[in-house]
Amino acid sequence: MASRYKDKDAGAVLSFSGQWVSWSHTAFAYLAFLSALIIGCSLHYHKIVQNEWYGYPQEWFPSVSATIGDRYPERSIFMIAIAITSGPRFALVGLWYLLTAKPGHTLPKAVAISGLIRTLTCGGWTYITSTDDHDWHDILMISYIIFTLPWTTGCILLSPPNAKAIKYRKYIAGAFFGTLVPLIYFFIQHKVHRVPGAYTIYAFFEWSLIVLDVAFDAVTALDFDTFELVVKDVKGMSKGSNNSSVPAAVLEKEKEKPVFVGFRLSDALDIAADVYHGFVFWSVLTSLGLVIWYFPLWHMGISGYEALVLTTITPAFLGIKMFRSLVVQNQRFFHLLALSGLAAYLVKDPVYRLFTVGFGVATGCLAWVATLLADSAQPARLETRILAWTIGLIMSSVAKFAWHTNNPVWPIMHAANGGWNGTGLVFGILAALRFTRRAPLSGGDAPQEKNGSSLLSALSIGGLFFGLHSLLSDTSTMISWVWDGYPVRGPVANVHGWYTIIAMTIGVAIGVLRPDLVTSWTAYGVACVGAAILTIYPHWFGYYGGLTLAMYLMAVAFPLISSAAKKNVAVTFGLGFMIYNLLVLFHVWVVAYAFVPGGPLVREHTDWIMITMMLSIGAGVFDLISQQARSGRKTVKASDRTRPSATGHRRYHAGVLGFLHLFFLLANVRRFPSNDYKPHHANDRLITAGIWTIHFYLDNDMWSSEYRMRDLIKELEIDVIGLLESDTQRIIMGNRDTSQFLAEDLGMYVDYGPGPNKHTWGAALLSKFPILNSTHHLLPSPVGELAPAIHATLDVYGTLVDVFVFHSGQEEDPEDRRLQSEYMAKLMGSSPRPSILLSYLVTRPLEGNYNTYVSQTSGMKDVDPTDWDRWCEYILYKGLRRTGYARISRSTITDTELQVAKFVVPSNEEEQAKAWDVSEELRMRRVEEHEVPEGWRFPQMFRGEGVRGHRYHVFDEPRYYNY
Repeated sequence: MASRYKDKDAGAVLSFSGQWVSWSHTAFAYLAFLSALIIGCSLHYHKIVQNEWYGYPQEWFPSVSATIGDRYPERSIFMIAIAITSGPRFALVGLWYLLTAKPGHTLPKAVAISGLIRTLTCGGWTYITSTDDHDWHDILMISYIIFTLPWTTGCILLSPPNAKAIKYRKYIAGAFFGTLVPLIYFFIQHKVHRVPGAYTIYAFFEWSLIVLDVAFDAVTALDFDTFELVVKDVKGMSKGSNNSSVPAAVLEKEKEKPVFVGFRLSDALDIAADVYHGFVFWSVLTSLGLVIWYFPLWHMGISGYEALVLTTITPAFLGIKMFRSLVVQNQRFFHLLALSGLAAYLVKDPVYRLFTVGFGVATGCLAWVATLLADSAQPARLETRILAWTIGLIMSSVAKFAWHTNNPVWPIMHAANGGWNGTGLVFGILAALRFTRRAPLSGGDAPQEKNGSSLLSALSIGGLFFGLHSLLSDTSTMISWVWDGYPVRGPVANVHGWYTIIAMTIGVAIGVLRPDLVTSWTAYGVACVGAAILTIYPHWFGYYGGLTLAMYLMAVAFPLISSAAKKNVAVTFGLGFMIYNLLVLFHVWVVAYAFVPGGPLVREHTDWIMITMMLSIGAGVFDLISQQARSGRKTVKASDRTRPSATGHRRYHAGVLGFLHLFFLLANVRRFPSNDYKPHHANDRLITAGIWTIHFYLDNDMWSSEYRMRDLIKELEIDVIGLLESDTQRIIMGNRDTSQFLAEDLGMYVDYGPGPNKHTWGAALLSKFPILNSTHHLLPSPVGELAPAIHATLDVYGTLVDVFVFHSGQEEDPEDRRLQSEYMAKLMGSSPRPSILLSYLVTRPLEGNYNTYVSQTSGMKDVDPTDWDRWCEYILYKGLRRTGYARISRSTITDTELQVAKFVVPSNEEEQAKAWDVSEELRMRRVEEHEVPEGWRFPQMFRGEGVRGHRYHVFDEPRYYNY
């Protein structure tokens, strides 16, 4: 906030409006009582509604005294908050006296004395509770109410000529004293007449008094704007200034002052903390869509929780001058609040965990933009902040690679599934404290660029952040875009992911060293070509386009964010993040069109998303080029790029980047394929195949489920498994690919299936046997969602076996499902080899489309036609000898069971012929477990109650057949 004084305030180290005394008193007072009420009701509800006569359900709302004085921890939290309130409370009384005191008048002194006594008695009845000493608690509370009368009356009489304030004081005071009448009446009904429920009504009036009492004092904010409180260093001993406004001469000196000179450990720690803090921002932001996605999954449509995507637009509130000043001058507080997104893993309930993450995103976006605004006056300081943001994104991608595309500090992670949340939170607190240790260079009123358009800048921020998030928040995202099945003709995630990191690093270097180069139409045109190649082409050529786009996005981030920070940040970042949100929703709707209003309009139009993203970024490039043309200069002068004050920090950032690359390569060595891919029962020529709809690797309690999935797949000795609803390479699913972890940990080959640019919910194939060839299919879906399928040929003990993984359309689209059944029947029938279908068919056994899948056209047989309790998952086969079939309960991993079947692969042409020609009667004959070889049997551990919630169910035991 700008000081009203000129040269006299040269030594001021802190100044703020007197209004903040009122607002801080109001905020902490309400916080004290409200936190006690929420915590008390959450932890001790039945105890705090209990009184000497009745309890729940006769009494169902607690009194103030019971809430703040009877139980731990609400009592302690209340007392801490009310202690903090005492400072602003005494300051409020003092400022009111200074405002109203006039020579020769005694009323202001009397009102001030009553205000002081009232404050002291408030401390008395809040700290001496009815549980401690009932008599003194009542005496002090009654005294408080008595001294409230002269205080409120005196304040009304002494009010400055402010019609609004006078009106509010009269209304609130009238409501306060009017509330005393029913309060006393219901207290008598409870205490004397022992009327059940009377104390609950009394409690409502008691809480109303609290609300009205604090509100009355809050009205002083309308009068205290006449005050500015200034703290001055009269001897000049302070090391730094927290002035809300920096004189121009001082600011110019700060611009030229080197931020980092030579090598110092403290400077290195500063940069490391900055980058880690940037990593925290991206970790929390990228987790938001993931925890939101959990809810429409279970609602099978819009749940309402999607509204939390709007938590990113909080920078728009920086358009309010008072609020902007508050945030800029208290950056540390808001950056620490943003760490709630890391602490969200401690919240078990998915709804509350979602809101905790949303709060972390809201405060994180607000704090970061306030920091950019405050530091925009000095190029070197601003550059370090932008580098922290961009290199933090690289660190996030590196960490996700090391943890198989899961971020170890996400709120879906915990110790049981590989999370490092506690460690991440501790480092996050330390990093936030160090990140905010340097005083801001302005109080929120930094001079804004007169040239340029805030609207165009906002468009570019929206497009930029969407591009960074959707394509670069995981090293395997663009690789999954260009993956097109076996044989391998393009990059592989666990081998070539480093190329994405290299491209991002080169982009950072170009953006810092040559921002004028990336803000040219030539560079923009090359990036547009790269985006088109990534969208259209598969294999290496498509990936090269993606790498080009990655370099450009990281490079152009510097001039675009720098320009946005020097304009109206409420528009450039508030509106910018709103545009980012719209692109995120667009990104969802191209595949979720069947579940959202207006979805068919954008059905399968990832190309439109890329065009919109690049046009948005182009708007910012146009703005920068226009500014350069008007000013006749480059965005950053060459001298600014090379002087020590602008380059001293870069060696540390280069060191951090080097460390991240080293860490990535070490993780790459650990993840490099080294499995022997041995099937479980090679001596028996057995193939155990499974099908599982895994709900995007989120379990029923919103934890990442890959560890539990791995354990069940391993214990069931599965050799080939189809996973459905497995495409997680989208913002709403965290841009991850858990099939990588399963394949590497279980020693299996993996086919990701149709990529995210193919607009399906995904189908993946994991196999202990080499995948010689695989083809991806998108089945006819004229109305509903696209149905993905994989047709893979495996080398099974020297015999070629075809495996089909298929996810049919929804029940609501019968014509889609009919066309898809015909397509799959022809596809399976075209294979002369032994085959297995691992599928999600949405049909009843022996009815409807079932008879198309199981038909002469397809040549396929049902693994168990007598299993009447199926609707979605089916296993079909041909040319193999079926030996067993089981259904295993899913526990809380997903909403669908795991189905498994065992087959013996014929060893020669004669046995193959027998497998094809075996009669239906013989095929259907069931046998006892002891009649089949031991190697063909299902594990015993899942019998009875099973383990970890997994057991054989429906049949209560596996079924075995004459093969």
